Amino acid sequence: MSAGAPGRAERGRLPAAYLTPGSASFTEFLSGAAPELLPGRRALPATVEFDATHGTTIVAAEFADGVVVAGDRRATMGNLIANRVMEKVFTADEYSVIGIAGTAGIAVELVKLYQVELEHYEKIEGALMSVEGKANRLATMIRANLGLAMQGLTVVPLFAGFDIVEGRGRMFSYDVTGGCYPERDHQAIGSGALFARGSLKKLWRPGMSEADTVRACVESLYDAADDDSATGGPDVGRRIWPTLAVVDERGARFLPDDVLAGVVESIVADRRGNPGGAR
Repeated sequence: MSAGAPGRAERGRLPAAYLTPGSASFTEFLSGAAPELLPGRRALPATVEFDATHGTTIVAAEFADGVVVAGDRRATMGNLIANRVMEKVFTADEYSVIGIAGTAGIAVELVKLYQVELEHYEKIEGALMSVEGKANRLATMIRANLGLAMQGLTVVPLFAGFDIVEGRGRMFSYDVTGGCYPERDHQAIGSGALFARGSLKKLWRPGMSEADTVRACVESLYDAADDDSATGGPDVGRRIWPTLAVVDERGARFLPDDVLAGVVESIVADRRGNPGGAR
């Protein structure tokens, strides 16, 4: 360090914050080293009047070996369709996935930060964080966004992971204040959640196979899109299918488009002449 610049790091050297041992939490490190990079630290005017892209709907359901999480692909901006192919379901780490509803830009940024958070913890601790630990860590990050949420820029995710210790899939839902709630059987979030949840109540049953649970989740999104304009249904003409992830003892994986195409086309064929899907 030069005598003429006390306290200044030598050129080409990392600042001291990067070289000091600390917490296994990346967000805690960032809050000290560069807090302005955290979504919840941004200052906004007292009132916000602008259209932001929003995404819905996300559904999740347990099956015999894990959890299925699915999301539609439509993003809206007011009464406009802003994007027809938005991704709303992401892998958080090897054994967990996260689906997002709410303000799209902030939600995607939160997911990316959360992915780094889990990877950072794994590198520092040399082990995966527990499922409850992951769920609670996500709750803390949502709570940090409360200031923006109170101005209308809300983010509400749905988290699912495979519990290696208990050998089963688990789901957690959240509210805008960071409340974290364990769920059982099935759950849905977003503007189409009311219709998707009602559909899953009729379609879901304990001990379902992966294939049957995948179909039930896709059908619930189909029903949500039937009554909620912000939810996009499967688009056979454009070959746009829902995003669907499966989490089990093998880890988290996404179903390929050719598999989803077969599921969607089967549902459309079965409902031809009876779009409501009554059985």
